[in-house]
Amino acid sequence: MSWMYRAGRAATRLCLTFFGRFEVTGLECVPPYGPLIIVSNHLSYNDPSVLFVGLPRPLSYLGKVELFSNPVKRTIMGWVSVFPLDRTSTGVDGIRTALNLLAQDRALVIFPEGRISLDKSLERAKGGAAFIAIKSQAPILPVGISGTEKFSPWRMLFPFRRYRVNIGPPFTPPVLEGRIGREAINGVSDMMMNRIAVLLPEEYRGVYALTQRGDRHAPADAAPATDVPA
Repeated sequence: MSWMYRAGRAATRLCLTFFGRFEVTGLECVPPYGPLIIVSNHLSYNDPSVLFVGLPRPLSYLGKVELFSNPVKRTIMGWVSVFPLDRTSTGVDGIRTALNLLAQDRALVIFPEGRISLDKSLERAKGGAAFIAIKSQAPILPVGISGTEKFSPWRMLFPFRRYRVNIGPPFTPPVLEGRIGREAINGVSDMMMNRIAVLLPEEYRGVYALTQRGDRHAPADAAPATDVPA
């Protein structure tokens, strides 16, 4: 962990806890070392910063390539361990980058929904996070975030709001031989999202609220069956 990363996290933590009511539960669930995929719901642009402060391990992110548009932005992104992701491409480069980071025993944050939720409740997951989890066999750490949608990103350091990070037990996806198919991706996506849902207040659970009552929702969107080299 670089001194810039440590300094940035300490300053952000001070502001979040002094000017807001920031609560983190489940820290004992975070593996202290080794590859880790952190999957979370996505309420606002504040979420990466809240995870940056709330989790004890150094985190890596995949960020849209526009965040690297000039030298100043590139330097800042490097300080906080954000790696460029071209969302206009097929996604293969992003998957390869993610697998390489996990091979280096990094903790990688992925928002399985692929975007900020439009209604602030869980949407169906895309297939990328599940594919990366199956391919890497890295432990998956589910996290539920609530309250970050209640203040604008420009108020990140002075939120004056209550917000929470709830961390669940890690789990690993099933080991599969050969080609990773759509059914497997859908199954792991549902597993991820259901574990995130139980960490959230009921009003945040969205399409995954049904599964908490024992019902069955429609299959999650999935990436096409494929195989990507690390």
